[in-house]
Amino acid sequence: MSDQIINYINKTPKAELHIHIEGSLEPELMFKLSKRNKVEIPFKSVEEIKSAYNFTNLDSFLKIYYEGSNVLINEEDFFDLTWEYILRCKEDNIVHTEIFFDPQSHLVRGVSFDKIINGIDKALRKAEKEFNISSKIIMCFLRHLDEDSCFEVLKEACKYKDKIIGVGLDSSEKGNPPTKFKSLFEKAIEEGFLTVAHAGEEGPPEYIWDSINLLKVKRIDHGVQCLRDEKLVNRLKKDQIPLTVCPLSNIKLCVFDKLENHNLKQMLDKGLRVMVNSDDPAYFGGYLNTNLIDTAHALNLELNHIKILIKNSFKSSFLDEKTKNEWLKKIN
Repeated sequence: MSDQIINYINKTPKAELHIHIEGSLEPELMFKLSKRNKVEIPFKSVEEIKSAYNFTNLDSFLKIYYEGSNVLINEEDFFDLTWEYILRCKEDNIVHTEIFFDPQSHLVRGVSFDKIINGIDKALRKAEKEFNISSKIIMCFLRHLDEDSCFEVLKEACKYKDKIIGVGLDSSEKGNPPTKFKSLFEKAIEEGFLTVAHAGEEGPPEYIWDSINLLKVKRIDHGVQCLRDEKLVNRLKKDQIPLTVCPLSNIKLCVFDKLENHNLKQMLDKGLRVMVNSDDPAYFGGYLNTNLIDTAHALNLELNHIKILIKNSFKSSFLDEKTKNEWLKKIN
């Protein structure tokens, strides 16, 4: 891979649309917060935390992900977590980010909704003021929980429509189909929220179909299993439904055995609207630029592919059309 491509990735403004803020909890901050909040974690050092980041599938990752989240208790913790990610955005020249957060994993521990959302929001407001980095917040429902508990958290989100633009669906995909959340998403749309959903990461193409047809999503998060269904590929292409692909995550969670075998280039070649994201970067070995550079190298992507991926990130964002077009003009 040429230095030209690496330099282009580093210097070009970009948007990130698939980032779980709890998944940006670096081992150093996890350890610091565990001490600050006197929360016991099953690790004695930062090195021990890092060595635990070997996953066999999505569920094995989620176990340590939720353990790590236990250190997040106060508004200050959510501010610090978000601000550390923002500093990475500045480093990677991310000018717009749409952040997921998982309130249910905190509410169950007695952390109040207002502490979570206010901590995240304050860091994002500071990011806009100091670095001109814009952002949106998307609240995710945990799909391994029942729909009733998700309705409860939706009620909470309705109090913060000034801060939360949309809702998503994440956590264990297998055995938790989108059909389980049809009524929930209908209510969310009625309340004015935009909708996205994780689908086709480990789950079958049917989950992507159901997310589009039943949940009425604006974007599919992951979606890499779509190539198993030609009719689905045609639908995704025809309607230019965005797919927020996360290559390093897919390798770390064994969706693909190695990056060279990832299907991102095939998706691009079929005219699908895909873009690259970091997902849970603290756990999966890389933020956005690392994902782009490593994927470009592994799949022999050309400069034109990189331009398409970055343009797609803006086109698929929830920015207004005027702002999207202003950024798109800067990508050449």
